[in-house]
Amino acid sequence: MTPADLPAVGALAAQLHPGYPEDEAVFAERLALAAEGCLCLEQAGRVCGYVLSHPWLRGRVPALNNLLGALPAMADAYYIHDLALLPAMRGGGHASDCVERIVGVARRHGFACLSLVAVNGSTGFWQRQGFRPVHDPALAAKLASYDDAARYMERELDPDAAGVA
Repeated sequence: MTPADLPAVGALAAQLHPGYPEDEAVFAERLALAAEGCLCLEQAGRVCGYVLSHPWLRGRVPALNNLLGALPAMADAYYIHDLALLPAMRGGGHASDCVERIVGVARRHGFACLSLVAVNGSTGFWQRQGFRPVHDPALAAKLASYDDAARYMERELDPDAAGVA
């Protein structure tokens, strides 16, 4: 992802996640803070999907549509903020490929855990990617700001596995 991709990423986010609106400034900040964890999927020169991810704190969830200011100095998890694909791009393994690329980024930076909030009925997809729901009453209010089915999930990373590019 590059700064030039941000308008297309914002438009795609608005189309695919209308219940979770975020300002373009949020996407720009994530890119500025953790460029290696921000990817675009393009087809015929058009952004058809994206992933935003960055170091964060295990068991914590960044608020939607808020700037982070900075990444936490003591980050202990690699957080997938968003993974979104146009419907026509689904089912071809693109989302799984994105997850594995982010796994590689997390491993290269020494993280032993990935975390995320599953929304829009995506829990099954994330479970197939090795994530497991974590039930933490302290997160209940934050998760309720997403939707009733939102689930905080984590994936432990094998420290002996090699990172992928």
